[in-house]
Amino acid sequence: MTPLWRKKKTQETQIHFLAELLSAYSPSGKEQTVAEILRKEMSALGYNVKRDEVGNIIGEIGEGSLAILLCGHMDTVPGYIPVRMADGRLYGRGAVDAKGPLAALVLAAAQAAKEASGMKITVAAVVEEERKSKGIKHLIAQNLKVDYAIFGEPSGVENITIGYKGSLHLKFTLKTGTGHSAAPWLYDNAAEKAYELWLEIKRNHSKFVRPESQYNSVTLCLTRLSSGSRGASIVPSKCQMQVDMRIPPGLASTQLLEETEKVLACFKTANPKVDISFLVEDSNEPFEVEKHSPLVRAISYSIRKVRNKQPTLLRKTGTGDMNILGHTMRIPVVTYGPGNSHLDHTPKEHIMIKDYLDSIEIYKTALLRLNELHKNN
Repeated sequence: MTPLWRKKKTQETQIHFLAELLSAYSPSGKEQTVAEILRKEMSALGYNVKRDEVGNIIGEIGEGSLAILLCGHMDTVPGYIPVRMADGRLYGRGAVDAKGPLAALVLAAAQAAKEASGMKITVAAVVEEERKSKGIKHLIAQNLKVDYAIFGEPSGVENITIGYKGSLHLKFTLKTGTGHSAAPWLYDNAAEKAYELWLEIKRNHSKFVRPESQYNSVTLCLTRLSSGSRGASIVPSKCQMQVDMRIPPGLASTQLLEETEKVLACFKTANPKVDISFLVEDSNEPFEVEKHSPLVRAISYSIRKVRNKQPTLLRKTGTGDMNILGHTMRIPVVTYGPGNSHLDHTPKEHIMIKDYLDSIEIYKTALLRLNELHKNN
């Protein structure tokens, strides 16, 4: 049994590590300082560490037939928050999203590798997750071979995220003639036509709505409608519209794209004087892991052991990096980590210190349990 004084010393070191990461302000594209902190700490913990071409920090530890990826991101949204501790909380930009989970992954994997053989653990601290997932996409392109993956994002210390919806981001550009706004009947109005198109898309896609479940429904959001008019008395001749579509498991982004193209074709026929073009800005497929997979069972076991609580399995309406990896590699993937996701991107972002410390133990215990399940399979 670990002496109390030694346990307290270890916890102080773990808290200091996270505080150091939080102090290194790292909005997307500016991860260099936090990357260097991670590189030094991981090397000291026994990892074989490298920095790849896009700036990801990749650390490997342990050897064996079981290959596990633990992935977190180094970048944050803009907006520095002074690092401080108060009332059992640690404040700072990234405390929840997602330096808290990342720090816990780094520390837990090092402990697990010391306590058991048979597994090779790769910890990837990736760049630009808050933009377009540049880091994880590059990592996957390196032909990564792993059996399981855990993404360190704030699920809540007693929850496991097993599913995320996919996404489809579309940008439409509509062009019409123009003239004086005192005679609007003489011209098609690009802004009005864009909104009419939005209503048609929304009406058509309502067939994918399941009233009993937002997770199992296609949801649409008009995120931008801009005519950029040259003056108050001019009929808009150009309008750009951006639409965010979220896709449930069971549907593919290509299906939703085909539906949108059908609506667009009909709209063009009905509005021959309107020039319409669109492009796909980004797309991600939905992903949900089998809830009885060894990975989910291992983390569930660990939460019960450390927190003495039955874990809750979450299916989220957002989209995460686990979509990309899970869909591409066809392996069990979950998202798990300490922190309240409602604090993401807020000026009061903080993590409960107990949750952070417990998550280190939960990650470690889950890795050891997964190793046991693999050996007994």
